[in-house]
Amino acid sequence: MKALPGASASATLTVLPADTAPALASGDVPVLATPRLLALCEEATVAAVAPFLEEGETTVGSRVELEHLLPSLPGARVEATAVLQLVAGRRLTFALTAREGDRVVGRGTIHRVVVDRRRFLAQAGGLDARGESGPE
Repeated sequence: MKALPGASASATLTVLPADTAPALASGDVPVLATPRLLALCEEATVAAVAPFLEEGETTVGSRVELEHLLPSLPGARVEATAVLQLVAGRRLTFALTAREGDRVVGRGTIHRVVVDRRRFLAQAGGLDARGESGPE
């Protein structure tokens, strides 16, 4: 991977009832669920480095620090922006900001690690010795 600090990308979401805390069993208030906000932020980190990955590489999450600051109702448009802050070998650190218009609704840091997809799946038990998917 050859990404440099400063690489960035955004992901957007129009909050649907399926994105709310009751729908995701993370609370009982019908606003954007924190797990869904996290997924949106991770989507932005994946997009930020996708153009820089070598054949067979991917990234996996390793650590998350997320502050969910303000609620977003269904119908709201939330945009998460990830900026690659640090590249330390295979370890990547992203700064995240999530906004609904000019309101900052979330911010944090996500750490990801660049891995060889085939080796990673083999370690997880998902591939056989030839590197093919096992029985399902």
